[in-house]
Amino acid sequence: MALKNLEDLLSEDVSGRFVLVRSDLNVPLDGNKITDDGRVRAALPTLKRLAEAGAKVVVTAHLGRPKGEPDPQFSLAPVAAKLTELLGVDVPLAGDLVGESAKTTVAGLTDGQVALLENVRFDARETSKVEAERQELAAELAALVPGGAFVSDGFGVVHRKQASVYEIARTLPAYAGGLVLAEVDVLKRLAGKDTVLARPYVVVLGGAKVSDKLGVIANLLTKVDRLLIGGGMAYTFLKAQGHEVGNSLLQEDQLEQVRGFLAEAEKRGVELILPVDVLAATGFAADAEFDVVDAKAIPADRMGLDIGPKSRELFAGKLADAATVFWNGPMGVFEFESFAGGTRAVAEALVKSDAFTVVGGGDSAAAVRQLGLPEDGFSHISTGGGASLEYLEGKELPGVAVLGEND
Repeated sequence: MALKNLEDLLSEDVSGRFVLVRSDLNVPLDGNKITDDGRVRAALPTLKRLAEAGAKVVVTAHLGRPKGEPDPQFSLAPVAAKLTELLGVDVPLAGDLVGESAKTTVAGLTDGQVALLENVRFDARETSKVEAERQELAAELAALVPGGAFVSDGFGVVHRKQASVYEIARTLPAYAGGLVLAEVDVLKRLAGKDTVLARPYVVVLGGAKVSDKLGVIANLLTKVDRLLIGGGMAYTFLKAQGHEVGNSLLQEDQLEQVRGFLAEAEKRGVELILPVDVLAATGFAADAEFDVVDAKAIPADRMGLDIGPKSRELFAGKLADAATVFWNGPMGVFEFESFAGGTRAVAEALVKSDAFTVVGGGDSAAAVRQLGLPEDGFSHISTGGGASLEYLEGKELPGVAVLGEND
């Protein structure tokens, strides 16, 4: 059966009814300042729809990686302030997750009001490997919202069996939020489910480590027409081909695996494109001196921090005729202005493209916003990098499966 979703819930009368929403509000912070509010803004449509229908909306979310206990640096206070700003109404933050403050805050909600519970990962049971402990927390969350429903709208966490994602959906009547539904629909399209995949299908992968993307590379090699590799992971591919990579990021233990990928791509007729030149820097710093060098001959005392101008032109050319594109991972250290050019070149090529273009969350989505590119220049910007990759790897997403999806 199809996923029960927000529309199904709203077809009932939710006025005055509690609705617990799991959102993904895991935003980057500089002190108490949110540096990229993309995930908060992505959560708004579902929250607004429920509030406008008169529901008493209780939001649960995580921030960072606290060690299962309260930690002020990971408080959701900045997120509550941002929600208040964006919704235009006060969004109170409970001082705890399921304690007295949470109970008082939730009990005080009026119809159409939104409240936020404190960081769900302040409770070690959220991420416990023991199902009974996760179920116990889910039961306490459900007790906060008597007679309530659950809406799963945090796509960035649906690949995890966690109390506020998985067990709670087995405890309360559960529905997919608009964000989760949209993400799943996009990923089905990329995977060629329900629709014929428009070709050429080009995937651009970047980021630091090959090891983070082993499964997705193996699966994509059976589906794509071209695979463009940039970022830190490119140096392991270059080394696997026998080239000198200097002090660049290198995963020696992945060389044999990468040689296997290169052979598989050749066997399947998949174009596997690597950088032909790089910005080779004297060190890892925003103001590091650098030269443009051939990607096959990086000096021993230099490290590649971005793809070079010829590579940018090459990658843009390989994207020009694409009909479907999935991009995950920056081409260089985009946080440093001097080494953001490769990531910008790929992003701008996608903006110019007529293809169905998907930015696969994480650093790629952050880069689009940091570089000031129009978000509507892409067909879809995902909020969940890890979840997107696991789906494209062919894995089941527990937080989606529990909502009743049946492919």
